[in-house]
Amino acid sequence: MDSSQLIANLNAINIGDLDVIRGKLEQAREGCLAINQPDLAEKLQEAVDALDQADMKTYRRRVETVVSKLGHIR
Repeated sequence: MDSSQLIANLNAINIGDLDVIRGKLEQAREGCLAINQPDLAEKLQEAVDALDQADMKTYRRRVETVVSKLGHIR
């Protein structure tokens, strides 16, 4: 999965079952690791943690940060 696909997948996460959202975040986290971006993978783990704590502001901010940084990698 390249950075463009990761951005598209992350931008598509809006609503749904929390397990499905966690699964998509995990896929994106693995994708970040695959393209040698461990810092972004860590941010996605922080997003999962925020989601588990119902901290939607932090969750969204972390996802947006990853999307933005992936845009600069292309």
